Amino acid sequence: MSKRDYYEVLCVARNASEAEIKKAFKRLAMKLHPDRNPDVENAEEKFKEAKEAYEVLSDAQKRAAYDQFGHAGVDPSMGAGAGFGGGGASFSDIFGDVFGDIFGGGGGGHSGQRVYRGADLRYNLELSLEEAVRGTSVNIRIPTHVECDECNGTGARKGTSPVTCTTCGGHGQVRMQQGFFSLQQTCPRCHGTGKMIETPCGKCHGQGRVEKQKTLSVKVPAGVDTGDRIRLGGEGEAGENGGPAGDLYVHVNVKPHPIFERDGNDLFCEVPISVVTASLGGELEVPTLDGRVNLKIPPESQSGKMFRLRGKGVKSVRGHHTGDLMCRVVVETPVNLTKKQKQLLKEFEASMKDDSVNHSPRASSWLDGVKKFFEDMKS
Repeated sequence: MSKRDYYEVLCVARNASEAEIKKAFKRLAMKLHPDRNPDVENAEEKFKEAKEAYEVLSDAQKRAAYDQFGHAGVDPSMGAGAGFGGGGASFSDIFGDVFGDIFGGGGGGHSGQRVYRGADLRYNLELSLEEAVRGTSVNIRIPTHVECDECNGTGARKGTSPVTCTTCGGHGQVRMQQGFFSLQQTCPRCHGTGKMIETPCGKCHGQGRVEKQKTLSVKVPAGVDTGDRIRLGGEGEAGENGGPAGDLYVHVNVKPHPIFERDGNDLFCEVPISVVTASLGGELEVPTLDGRVNLKIPPESQSGKMFRLRGKGVKSVRGHHTGDLMCRVVVETPVNLTKKQKQLLKEFEASMKDDSVNHSPRASSWLDGVKKFFEDMKS
């Protein structure tokens, strides 16, 4: 009986990449596994055929020979019989090689203890706006797990040592046979360490680590803002079985300021001015993070007008750009007026009505709009 074309068996193009060939074989292996698909006729024979095609096409030298000479160019010892014969790999071995990333590795166990990287820690740091803009150094205290000094991290009582796990023989992994599958799993007794602690340390209770408070100095760069984070490498929790420590991430949160609001590198503030200053103009002092500056208010300034003070904002933490200070003037209506002041205002209002000049163009425009609105409703 003639053999089918290997590319046809795996359902791939002749120019398929190595990754595409491996992916196609994985898909067929899952589809043809007898335990998973009992209704597929001759599943094991079909898998042998797919395995033979994969062994040839996944090897660059064999694939080149096959492409040039066909089946005659491939060594017969590398055919289907080798995969299931006396000297070849078993069905489960091949499956383990291809699906090692799913089942935790192919053949062979792990020697020695597994090491685990320590967990990363998070610390929320609150700063004032001034501290965030100028930069600062702060000391923080964090709870963390460090290596137990009583047992030097072994978890065993002083004078004793961990012993080899009797379940996995120190490999940290155990194999389970399920039909054609040979699955490798973490040892349930030693949890992958390969060691057992018969007499736990009284201080860490066999964990090898204890909780401890430590103080760290954190240098906060100038210009940080809410949402930024500072990484302190190796300042997280200690690793297990000699593994590396995790990292500490300091998350910045800038507290609200009574005067300024921040938007990126710009600062915003409201500046109340009197009716007289808004009408006649003037000069007043406004605060900045570097001190006071004079702000000139031109005559006839309206409430809400924005003034920009360039370079009085925040210097970017990621560059040399410095933002601006945006001052929004708000005309304040006077309160607690005396009888005389009220009378003067009435006289002032009357003088504007007698004048032929329109002193309130925005009000006049608004009134015209209202009038037109009602006229349109009637029509």
